[in-house]
Amino acid sequence: MEKKRQGLHQRWERMYRRSSIQMILSLSFTAVAVIGMLFLGMALLFRFSSSANSMAADNTRRILTQVNLNLDRYLHNMMQVSDTVYYRVIKNADLSQQKGREELQDALELLYAKDRDVLVSLAIFEGDGSLVAATPLEDLKNSVSPHREDWFTSAMERIENLHFSTPHVQNLFVDPDNRYHWVVSISRQVELTRGGGTQSGLLLVDMNFSRIEQICKDVGLANGQGYLYLIDGDGEIIYHPRQQLIYAGLQEENNLTAAGYPDGTHTETFHSQRRQVTIKTVGYTGWKLVGVVPEETLRDNFSQLLWFAMFMVFFSIFLLVFVNLRLSEWITAPMKKLDRAVRELEKGRETVDFDVSGPYEIAHLSRSIQSMVSTMRHLMDDILQQEEEKRRSELNVLQSQINPHFLYNTLDSVVWMTENGRTQEAVIMLTALARFFRISLSRGSSIITLADELEHAKHYLTIQKMRYKNKFTADITVEPGLESLYTVKLIIQPILENAIYHGMEYADGDGLIHVDAHRSGGDVIIEVSDNGPGMSPKMVEQLLRPDWGAATPGSKGSGIGFRNVHQRLQLYFGPDYGLTIISEPDNGTVVRIRIPALDEEAARRYKKEGDL
Repeated sequence: MEKKRQGLHQRWERMYRRSSIQMILSLSFTAVAVIGMLFLGMALLFRFSSSANSMAADNTRRILTQVNLNLDRYLHNMMQVSDTVYYRVIKNADLSQQKGREELQDALELLYAKDRDVLVSLAIFEGDGSLVAATPLEDLKNSVSPHREDWFTSAMERIENLHFSTPHVQNLFVDPDNRYHWVVSISRQVELTRGGGTQSGLLLVDMNFSRIEQICKDVGLANGQGYLYLIDGDGEIIYHPRQQLIYAGLQEENNLTAAGYPDGTHTETFHSQRRQVTIKTVGYTGWKLVGVVPEETLRDNFSQLLWFAMFMVFFSIFLLVFVNLRLSEWITAPMKKLDRAVRELEKGRETVDFDVSGPYEIAHLSRSIQSMVSTMRHLMDDILQQEEEKRRSELNVLQSQINPHFLYNTLDSVVWMTENGRTQEAVIMLTALARFFRISLSRGSSIITLADELEHAKHYLTIQKMRYKNKFTADITVEPGLESLYTVKLIIQPILENAIYHGMEYADGDGLIHVDAHRSGGDVIIEVSDNGPGMSPKMVEQLLRPDWGAATPGSKGSGIGFRNVHQRLQLYFGPDYGLTIISEPDNGTVVRIRIPALDEEAARRYKKEGDL
């Protein structure tokens, strides 16, 4: 054991004698700097991370408090309108006299004119639901029975209390302009005076929901990652940024559970997502403001903090190492020569002389770098050659994926037309087919003019319109001056094929396909739109994925035509170009092709690089 320890000590001594002062100083100061900065960074990181959640909760509470103040101010104004109508108008009007009814109507119109930007309507009903006075609309719909509505019965049961409804379409009165207004109603029981006696009635104030929506709409939580919504005491949604999706059943919200939360910050799990929920009750209405911040956002903030701490640690280490190198520079002259040689290498010089003189470490490092550079050059040449071969192979494979399978059906159609005496149509179809394949071949060139590509699409549409017996119409518009530009061939026909097979075949009524080519900056945009059934967002997302539909490349809806065009364009021009698909169910589809605006000189370069 003792001999082993002595042998180890001797080896360390030999290594120490061979080591330069530069190495000793660098390793010592670097170790001290790394350890110190790591401890400091970890302490700061844990200190800041421990308060991240509380800071986020405090920020959400402050925002909700401000929104609550704005809502409270708006609702208070509406309540003042209700109090004014009741205590200054209704209590002073004798409905047994015509003059009293006229004064009541005039007072309602004046109050509405004052606040018409926030009010939709004012109305007074008797206890049996009959209309006493209203403005600006005065005629009830025949199908409406106010005394049977929930808001009417709820208000009549709450003496001296206001009843706030959820958002709804104002549907009590006949609107000659057939307009629909989203409102939130304030209803209350009132006492109507008739000849010295009183009877129960109801006052209805419909306020514009858009003002509530405006107050809540522009609120951003957690830098836009969170959101805010408004519910009543029973959990019914009054406002939500995705309200239409929720009503349509396309999205869900945990609003019923949130209605049972007390004011404050809570943590919940909804649809396998943990999130921070902050509740704030809106005064006398019983409504609740709900702020939702996903915990992913908090983790993202922590990640940013972590990266900042790491940056500061490594930056501090770099400064200390730099100071150490400056102090020991007087003994590192050979290292400077090596540094200059490396810099020349970074600038792209093919041959660099490495000085192998000086201390052992520097000489050995110089030889190692020289050997590494030589090896890297050989490897880079091999990699570039392999990548070029791979690119050319991919282009060939992608090009071969363009399958003119419709040729057989087209020839069958020609035979049928000939047998039935429709020779003129057969000639037209054969002429279009011949020109179609003449452009497809293009003498082996992958780059053709945009005029030829559009003509190729036109011949394809001619053939398909005759095959489908003019089930659809198609037109092509081109911005002047684009025909002389160049593009990769066979990029429009696969898109048209998908539009016909998956759009026109299932279109209700006459199908329509439109091709539009125009310039956008330094690029050319070609849009192919149809009025077919469209696609779901999930289908649109999957169409351009290289792995989707790979198992059944020839199956219906596999999207191989889209992916073929998209991959070829990106292989030629880079990731900024290719296809963009815009589609919604029952709203048709738009496929946008983005290519660079290539003149003849630029096209000649791509021909040289892409054609085999």
